[in-house]
Amino acid sequence: MIKSKILYTEDDETLAFLTKDNLEQNNYEVIHCSDGKSGLESFKSEHFDICILDIMMPKMDGFELATEIRKNNTDIPIIFLSAKTLKEDRLKGLRLGADDYLVKPFSIEELLLKIEIFLKRSQKNTQTQKTIYEVGKYQFDTQNFFLFNENEKIGLTQREAELLKLFLDNKNSVLKREQILTSLWGNDDYFTGRSLDVFISRLRKILVNEKGISIENLHGIGFRFSVEAL
Repeated sequence: MIKSKILYTEDDETLAFLTKDNLEQNNYEVIHCSDGKSGLESFKSEHFDICILDIMMPKMDGFELATEIRKNNTDIPIIFLSAKTLKEDRLKGLRLGADDYLVKPFSIEELLLKIEIFLKRSQKNTQTQKTIYEVGKYQFDTQNFFLFNENEKIGLTQREAELLKLFLDNKNSVLKREQILTSLWGNDDYFTGRSLDVFISRLRKILVNEKGISIENLHGIGFRFSVEAL
């Protein structure tokens, strides 16, 4: 039984063959593209459940491809697989809307676990639950990952939406840093900690003009999503 459909872009033929073969052995349907341009064409013409993107590719690199994907779909999970190890590259990928960034050579077991985690979280968003929250002047649609009002609509990545929902479900309460990391990522290592900081910075920027709403950094402890009654 096929689990889900994956868009996989990688220009290294040997690595692509091995990775695609492993994913298919685990019952995933994999569409492989060897450059970013063909990857974008496939994304626009077919339905996918998750994207796994190399960065250094011909015709269109992974960063450009992720940007185009996010213009079309703000919620599909994106995982970067890259030989680029600099912190700046990782942070750039996360700022573009990626949900994770694995450095080559990577463990296929880790990749399979990440895919399973992100797909489960995507499926949870389709279950019956409170889907609309009030956030200042915005309505927050947790199912479709965007903030909106009559004048504008702001798309969020799945991870940004999950973080905002966690804050709203625990507003005015202290959330320990480790609690947030394990709730959203399943671990609290250095890289997920850096990822969390990127997403919090993005939410602060979106909500900067909302009176009475702030994300407080409690040094050495965690964060508090404060909402004052106006």
